[in-house]
Amino acid sequence: MNSSYDLIVIGAGMAGIAAANKGASTGWRVAIVDSLPYGGTCALRGCDPKKILRRGAEIIDSARLMRGKGIDEAGLSINWMDLIKHKHGFTDPVPRRMETNLRSNGVDTLHGHAQFTGPNEIDIDGTGYTADRFLIATGARPRPLKFSGHEHVIDSTGFLELPALPDRILFVGGGFVSFEFAHIVARAGSSAVIVDRGPRPLKGFDADLVELLVARGQEVGIVLRRSTDITAITKNDQGYVVTVERDGTIETIETDLVVHGAGRVAELDTLHLDAAGVEWSTQGVAVSSHLQSTTNAAVWAAGDSADTRGMPLTPVAVFEAKVAASNMIKGTTTVPDYSGIPTAVFTIPELARVGLLESEAKEQGIDVKVRYSDTSSWYSNFRVGESTAAVKILIDRSNDRIVGAHLLGPEYGELVNTFGLAIKLGLTTRQLKSATAAYPTVGSDLGSLL
Repeated sequence: MNSSYDLIVIGAGMAGIAAANKGASTGWRVAIVDSLPYGGTCALRGCDPKKILRRGAEIIDSARLMRGKGIDEAGLSINWMDLIKHKHGFTDPVPRRMETNLRSNGVDTLHGHAQFTGPNEIDIDGTGYTADRFLIATGARPRPLKFSGHEHVIDSTGFLELPALPDRILFVGGGFVSFEFAHIVARAGSSAVIVDRGPRPLKGFDADLVELLVARGQEVGIVLRRSTDITAITKNDQGYVVTVERDGTIETIETDLVVHGAGRVAELDTLHLDAAGVEWSTQGVAVSSHLQSTTNAAVWAAGDSADTRGMPLTPVAVFEAKVAASNMIKGTTTVPDYSGIPTAVFTIPELARVGLLESEAKEQGIDVKVRYSDTSSWYSNFRVGESTAAVKILIDRSNDRIVGAHLLGPEYGELVNTFGLAIKLGLTTRQLKSATAAYPTVGSDLGSLL
């Protein structure tokens, strides 16, 4: 095999695959490498399998919400082993399908640990390769934990492979992973405790809606311990003892499992980037606005591997990888446009956001009009029995355009996409209200929210 390429992509997740296919479509000689099965975190160990497990929790919760409204949920329960088997029905075929598709597009698929040995050279398990360009898209790994006994903590990958759920589960950190998993296990019959160092979890979302979500979680037994530090974990015959501290007071929590949900850092440590003269940190490779390394023109980065202002989301990583590949091919310096990109935490119900927070809008000097609606009694939520739902829309008074949208409620993870499109295209609320939606749908609530 000729070991010289126009482009070598390091990391075979969705972003790396998108860039490899784009490069190959131009006639370039392209290779992609990963030490793990092809598909990446989202398809194999994150977004997709997690939401499959959430489906079981959704059904349980939906039945409970309709108790006394025509549904008797007696005896309804989650068979965790069967749910995990269902998840594998999706994830197991992914690596082969991804690799087959890459090869059909002319991409050489390599396996092993890649390490830079020079500005344009890498070593993959003892075999050297050179390329004119490299794209780094290796994703992220759980943030190292500092407390004693951190080795007893499993990460999200381990959680998604559990053959059975223990009765008591403690989640470290108040972010996406902890909240989404806690909402799943609470409906599966396990007790869930979230320990968060800060006073408010889910900091990237609207504070008012977060508090509503926390209260909704309490209704199903999720305990949130705020402003609390974990100082140690010890193992005993019954499980684990987690020592925590809050305001100088020491307590212990007994649990059967501890899950890491305290954030992630760029997975770059093993690439030997210093050998390539690439500046990097736990935030990612230092890149210019068009995603090219600031210290090695042959190297580009995308997603969690790049230190950019893009959110750590798979669609953003794919978008950045396509922009980087296009810039390589065309010799351009196009900058990614991050406007109108929504994000959601898939709790039950889901919490979604696009655009600015209320505080951010005010800091930017925007004369913002806040439209807050408690939608818990609206038809779309009454129909399914949901009693916790609300929406906050931020509108620039000067031009009638939406600058932020924050939503908590069933199916609002879909509705937020419409607000994202409105922000992206600069649509006014008057234009949005002029559209006629299918009725009765959640989308038909849009006009009333504005």
